Amino acid sequence: MAETVLDYEAEAAHYDRTRGGEPRAAAAAEAVLRLVPPGARTLLDLACGTGLVTERLTRPGLRVYGADAAHAMLRVAAGRAPGRVVRADARRLPFPDASLDAVSAVWLLHLVPFAAEIVAEAARVLRPGGVLIATVDKDAAHDVGSDIDAVLGPHRSAETASDRADLITRHADRHGLDPAPGTHFTGHGQGGTPRGTARKLRAGYFASWFPGDPSTVETLATALAALPDQDRPRAEPRYRLARFVLRA
Repeated sequence: MAETVLDYEAEAAHYDRTRGGEPRAAAAAEAVLRLVPPGARTLLDLACGTGLVTERLTRPGLRVYGADAAHAMLRVAAGRAPGRVVRADARRLPFPDASLDAVSAVWLLHLVPFAAEIVAEAARVLRPGGVLIATVDKDAAHDVGSDIDAVLGPHRSAETASDRADLITRHADRHGLDPAPGTHFTGHGQGGTPRGTARKLRAGYFASWFPGDPSTVETLATALAALPDQDRPRAEPRYRLARFVLRA
């Protein structure tokens, strides 16, 4: 998936350490499993990355597979889920029609401009009654009402977010997927600090919601540098997991 903001071949070596590690992965996996129907026998974890979440998607009778487009990520994931990971573009999965009971996409749809194609492909491989489980509104989850958000708030925009819940719901409906109750989970280790946020702002990490010019970037970075407790993490985000059920 070359359109993603980060180079995940290069990120693999330190990805888990910089993304909340095991606590965040455990929270995500537990939330996904809450939404998987009791009778499900197969689940595909899209964009499985290093497999940190994938290996925790365990339940008696449930066979879990992982798919990712990055070689380096899959090398790590293969050690965590041996024989159950495959290199694949989420838009062209190596699974037959109607062959899976569940598909999960955690922290994927916000990264790409082709979320509609991913939803369509998930619908193709799901059996009737199968579920698609995906994080939505990820950027919005990071607005926790902190002093950092007071600085950034006037410049935030969800208009171009590819994982907006209303957009994903429309994509799902076009492919026979109906919305069902979802859930939330905590992004452990993801609470922002003023210093770290300024660094990410300058590095372009927030391109999905902030199309600002260099002058605005520096103005905001200066405002962030004036906040107290530069290295104290603010509140952690609460991520939203949406669920969609394929019509029979």
